[in-house]
Amino acid sequence: MKCLISLLVLACTSIPALAQVTSIVHKDEKRRYIVYTPAAYQSQPQKTFPVVFNFHGGGMSMAEQMLYTQMNKTAERHQFIVVYPQGIKQDWNVGFGMDYLAGTDDVGFTQAMLSKLKQDYRIDEQRVYATGLSRGGFFALRLAAELPQQFAAVAAVGAPMPEPVVQHHQKTDKVGMLLIQGTADKVVLFEGKAASYLSAEGTFDYWRRHNGIDGARPQPRLLPGPAGDATQVTWQEQGSGTGGASVALLTVKEGGHTWPGADAFNIGLPIGKTTRAIDANEVMWEFFSRHRR
Repeated sequence: MKCLISLLVLACTSIPALAQVTSIVHKDEKRRYIVYTPAAYQSQPQKTFPVVFNFHGGGMSMAEQMLYTQMNKTAERHQFIVVYPQGIKQDWNVGFGMDYLAGTDDVGFTQAMLSKLKQDYRIDEQRVYATGLSRGGFFALRLAAELPQQFAAVAAVGAPMPEPVVQHHQKTDKVGMLLIQGTADKVVLFEGKAASYLSAEGTFDYWRRHNGIDGARPQPRLLPGPAGDATQVTWQEQGSGTGGASVALLTVKEGGHTWPGADAFNIGLPIGKTTRAIDANEVMWEFFSRHRR
């Protein structure tokens, strides 16, 4: 773990100039986030850019999430801005361990960040997205439920729908929804946990109903993977017509509590297998790019 921390410190001191640490004061508390802009942002001064919020897992930091997911590389290829927010005490309020309504106002913090981004950057307001790992994925789902008028699509990794979000979900706006879950995840269970969160398949069905998608659940499609990979990845997606908000479930058979395609050494914890069959960032962006507000 000390080695991991040293590597992270070294990496954080060499973050390129395209990644800037910014802060705002929300509810009398200083909150921080990293903003990464692709090189095209400077070379194309008349263009507006999509934004992806990438929320860290519980116990992680914004810098660790940036280093682990490596989403900056994807942002360069596809020309979007990435924002890595920092949670208070490295956590996000989804009703686990704190009051859903009276606890940390992370939803308000997200709204404040987005308002500041609109002031400071050329943002395509129709193409704002959110993703996250574990607790960060749970929180991305809360944003889909509470701020559907601002987020066109969300992708949750290792994080099915939290029961507190289900209980408080009142907005009717449709949101594109991508769920990525490993069947061998021992931290957040694929089959769900009573009174805590739905199963991965239950979450898929929940958002299908919410988005008004009728018909039988589609059959999973096996995606090709590299030789020797101990995992298998299947894809299920269903939409509500042209321009509608699709719902997709990417199941990683034998996959752990990991970000598909990431380097396992960046975690340093025994949390299961990382699939090489897909790059989560590329899959997310392909899904996000089909959704606009």
